[in-house]
Amino acid sequence: MVRKSASLSTILLLTLCTAHPASAADPCEGFTWDVARERTLFAGSPRAATAANGIGHAPAITMERLYELALVAQESVHFAATPGKDLHKDAYAGLVRFRVPKDGLYRVSLDQPIWVDAVASGMIVRSKDFRGQRGCSTPHKVVEFALPAKQDLLLQFSNAASPHVRVTITPST
Repeated sequence: MVRKSASLSTILLLTLCTAHPASAADPCEGFTWDVARERTLFAGSPRAATAANGIGHAPAITMERLYELALVAQESVHFAATPGKDLHKDAYAGLVRFRVPKDGLYRVSLDQPIWVDAVASGMIVRSKDFRGQRGCSTPHKVVEFALPAKQDLLLQFSNAASPHVRVTITPST
């Protein structure tokens, strides 16, 4: 009887341990949104760029590409609009500009827990929603914005603990 019980316990334990190996092994599987497009981009090699400390020097980035941005000391950044979150001391920040092809929902995906604002016509665009996944950096955080087309838009990064951030912009699915 003890032997049968031990065998059944072993089988049950093995079944439970192997039932969902991907989610146990990969913390990025826990997203409640489909982030397959973003995961594919994060699996590639990023393009390097330096985020600016002001609007006039903000480099342009394009959608559907992964970038690794070098950020600057936050106290040196002149934001286009007051960030949506209080600024921390000893953090990194920066600005980039971009355009979207048509009005709609877009995702900004980041490899770390930093604050990101989208700015249109000098005003903060409130995020529609966001998701994040602890233990995942490909991506760590995804923020969704309703963005207008055919105009220069800005992304403002702030409160970064690291002087680099990987980011991509994709249409929302």
